[in-house]
Amino acid sequence: MPLRIPLRAFKSGSFRLSVWYSGFFISCSVLILIMTHYFLSYTLLRVDKTAIAAELGRLTTEYNFRGLPSLQRELAENKNTYRGKNPFFVRIADISNRTLYILYPELWKEFDLSLLGTNPITNGRWTYLPTMDEDFELLLLSRRLHDGRWLQLGRSSEVRDLALDQFFELFFIIIPPLVLMGVAGGTFLAARTMKPIQNMIHTVQSIVNGNYDARVPCTGSRDELNELANLFNEMAERIHALITGMKESIDNVAHELRTPMTRLRNTCEMALQADKDVDLYREALADCIEESDRILKMLTTLMDISEAETGVMKLDQKTVTLSSLLTGLTDMYQYIAEEKGVALAIHVPEALYITVDPDRMTQVLANILDNAIKYTPSRGRVTIETKHSDGRWVITIADTGVGISPKDLPKIWDRLYRGDDSRSTRGLGLGLSFVKAIVHAHQGTIDVVSTPGKGSTFTISLPSNS
Repeated sequence: MPLRIPLRAFKSGSFRLSVWYSGFFISCSVLILIMTHYFLSYTLLRVDKTAIAAELGRLTTEYNFRGLPSLQRELAENKNTYRGKNPFFVRIADISNRTLYILYPELWKEFDLSLLGTNPITNGRWTYLPTMDEDFELLLLSRRLHDGRWLQLGRSSEVRDLALDQFFELFFIIIPPLVLMGVAGGTFLAARTMKPIQNMIHTVQSIVNGNYDARVPCTGSRDELNELANLFNEMAERIHALITGMKESIDNVAHELRTPMTRLRNTCEMALQADKDVDLYREALADCIEESDRILKMLTTLMDISEAETGVMKLDQKTVTLSSLLTGLTDMYQYIAEEKGVALAIHVPEALYITVDPDRMTQVLANILDNAIKYTPSRGRVTIETKHSDGRWVITIADTGVGISPKDLPKIWDRLYRGDDSRSTRGLGLGLSFVKAIVHAHQGTIDVVSTPGKGSTFTISLPSNS
């Protein structure tokens, strides 16, 4: 058991991410130090070569113009240059490369200077002479003089190697703090990076445990993880709303089915308890069929709403004129409106084309128009108008009916919801839910504005062909 926690920690994403961060930081730091060491070595060597070449050129000019005695005096007068901390090595050789003169030979005891006479000498070529214990080397540049002799100038790498060794020692001093900084920084960055994901994990665990109101905290930044958190919260909101809606729908369906199922049962019981009366049996069967049709209609409408809301409903879209949809519909409802004493007016220009599923859209308009006439008292008025606005067709159905109370207005689109004023009217309570689902399936929108006692106005907006 004690080993499970460390092993689990090693397998976690935070640990792997901290290792990646730390490894990357440490590797980059080590690489920078190595490159710095290389460039420092290259720079120090270049400085030595530049100084040797410049001094050799100056001494060659002195020898060619004034001879060896003048050169020797020049060398003797500049003791700081040739006996200082980083002195120059000076050698003059004859044509055969035999040594004629070496300045301050006691300074160069670490080197076997006799090898200079045996090694080939080339004008303007860099050569190296190691110490006898090969700890460092003598960097040499040769130049032929006007009388055929050779002038060699060099400088020991001891000072340069010492500087590099000190940097190398500093390298090992810096490495431990860098490793600690890398580990600490990697752990901090990994924890900061994984924090939104850990919050998401905790939120999911809370939701799994039944807390459907749990949400991922958002930082307000514009990074990808915060965007993911926002999308997750939005998804959780929709799922919560869907579950709540499903629960309410199931409760409502169960409530709505209880009455027709009870009527079915009572009808069947009454028929069974009665004498053998064919007419009574026929009446009972007719009632059963009527209740069955009502239940089937409710279930079919619920399925249609679900298909429309989830985007799986198959629409048989055709290009038709708005007038053909609305005129045929108003002709059918004209008789109902006249019987109730409601004036029905339609203002639809000809040749306005729209691409919709004619059957579904007729159902939508029929639902709204039926409600408008049903809840408009005698001598009232129902008006249908259309217009083109911002690339969309807008259909408006307005009535001067009883209106919708403010407390019912936000809920009229809910499945099986029926306001207090409509409970005495026979219906399923699915009409407006069906209307909204079908309109949204057509990429449209529907809104309602209502004032109790003055009427309601339903506005449908659908994409235009133009």
